[in-house]
Amino acid sequence: MIEINVPGRGILCIKYLVLDYNGTIALDGDLAEHIKERINLLAERLDVYIITADTHGRCSKGCQGLSAKLHILSKPLGGPEKMDFVEQLGAVNVAAIGNGANDALMLEKAGLGIAVIGSEGTAVKSVLAADVVVTNIINAFDLLLKPKRLIATLRE
Repeated sequence: MIEINVPGRGILCIKYLVLDYNGTIALDGDLAEHIKERINLLAERLDVYIITADTHGRCSKGCQGLSAKLHILSKPLGGPEKMDFVEQLGAVNVAAIGNGANDALMLEKAGLGIAVIGSEGTAVKSVLAADVVVTNIINAFDLLLKPKRLIATLRE
């Protein structure tokens, strides 16, 4: 668990990390090795879930060696399914990270929503739904690993 007291917002008690795959932690279906290290480090403190439509069909292979649970979406339009997943975990205790239009609902619902602007770009809907926007996934992970950064960004 990661607990962060944000002045003007209150205490964020993060127990779960929900990650979009393509465009967020993977590029063209491939997960970089340095990203695996950060996910496994976060998994020491949080239950980590990777949720994806698996556009490239390589997510299962890319997630080998990760301390995370994989959830492949069952419906073509994944936004509502991702939001339902976050709600089932207990949205207030979820940090969600994504970049696509189908991530907007989960980013808005989560206790902490982080939009990542990476090589694939980011849907404007997701930027507007997020609490924080970062320029790469490592910066997103580091917000959780170094929570004082979140305090500085989110304090009112």
